[in-house]
Amino acid sequence: MASLGIPQNTIEILKKYNIKFQKRFGQNFLIDTHVLDKIIDAAGVSSEDFVLEVGPGIGTLTQYLCENAREVMAVEIDNSLLPVLSETLSGYNNVTVVNDDILKIDINKIAEERNGGKAIKVVANLPYYITTPVIMGILESHVPFDSITVMVQKEVAQRMQAGPGTKDYGALSLAVQYYSEAEIVANVPANCFMPRPGVGSAVIRLCSHSKPCVNVDNEKFMFGIIRASFNQRRKTLQNGLANDSRLGVDKEQVAEALRQMGLKETIRGETLSLAQFAEFSNILGSLRGGQGIGYSTES
Repeated sequence: MASLGIPQNTIEILKKYNIKFQKRFGQNFLIDTHVLDKIIDAAGVSSEDFVLEVGPGIGTLTQYLCENAREVMAVEIDNSLLPVLSETLSGYNNVTVVNDDILKIDINKIAEERNGGKAIKVVANLPYYITTPVIMGILESHVPFDSITVMVQKEVAQRMQAGPGTKDYGALSLAVQYYSEAEIVANVPANCFMPRPGVGSAVIRLCSHSKPCVNVDNEKFMFGIIRASFNQRRKTLQNGLANDSRLGVDKEQVAEALRQMGLKETIRGETLSLAQFAEFSNILGSLRGGQGIGYSTES
């Protein structure tokens, strides 16, 4: 099968199968070979690698992955694309297409069965509506991964690597940086896709930390604090946390934790670094007897 990175080949397949773009699945097909090369290079895919691809679409990126990886598993939710993938990937014997929802799949089990429990590589051109749930699902479930290299909306990529005090900084920034090192490796204009999206895109690579970057006693409790801080980011940290009944902390405990860290009681959560959130979480957890709750960091 000819490369789908070449626009006329993509158009030919779309016409042959009378493919209607599914807006609910956020389908935008990549039609730029240079961008595809950048994704493969950034992910560092080699003949030793097992790669999990999310949302292969018609198989454009999948073809490139199959050319470089030992094995590829491509998870596609849209069953109308299965006949297309059967054709576009017919030349490869190292790919398995799974018709399922990536959010419902046990990726740890896949890593164990297909890669002996060793770290896998995740590569995807992610539909924008599902970006945060997919990435957070992988990170929070502690899937053994070497890197996650994904095409996402440019604004989301900026949020992932944003630092304290910036407008893009939030719960997603802290969660991504807790689990990985984030780097935007390419900006991708809208004309590289079919149909053309209304926003710019970026390729971001998340490389797993070899060891924890901060020491935290209760990971879930820390992320509960982080989420509460950014749910009401205009409020002081003290008011924001006391207003969240799920945390079970009061203003006095928050004030004491801040005093122990040498921080003002009027400080806002958006100014704290990951290391400060970890320290704050440890102190606050000890003040309330080590009990902690946790809830999702999805935003």
